[in-house]
Amino acid sequence: MRISARNVLAGTIQNLIKGAVNSEVTIALEGGEAVVAIITNSSADSLGLEHGKPAYAVIKASEVMIGVGMDAAKISARNVLPGEVANVRPGAVNSEVEVRLAGGTAVIASITKASAEALELHPGVKVSAIVKASNVIVGV
Repeated sequence: MRISARNVLAGTIQNLIKGAVNSEVTIALEGGEAVVAIITNSSADSLGLEHGKPAYAVIKASEVMIGVGMDAAKISARNVLPGEVANVRPGAVNSEVEVRLAGGTAVIASITKASAEALELHPGVKVSAIVKASNVIVGV
């Protein structure tokens, strides 16, 4: 199967916490970072999720926000992944921003061109890729 989501991040299930309806799934990426997803218990069961099992964190580029100076920021999004801008492809309305995490994983964000300009994004700028846990799809 091929999908249109730009971010298909390989890793391993590091932690699985089941609640009454939903499960919190932590996926340790190959580079060492962790991505948290919130999915239904029935999805976790049907995927056979368990500690140590290979899995993918799937994230649409439009669900990735970019933040600058997030080190001391308090934010409700569970996934604040520090890295640096590797590439910016400006478009007429939106820009595509590639963030390279410390472990080497690339995360693609699609943000408005105006936001990319306001944040003064260019290769080498330290940023964080920010994603709500509810916007992460888990694949096996």
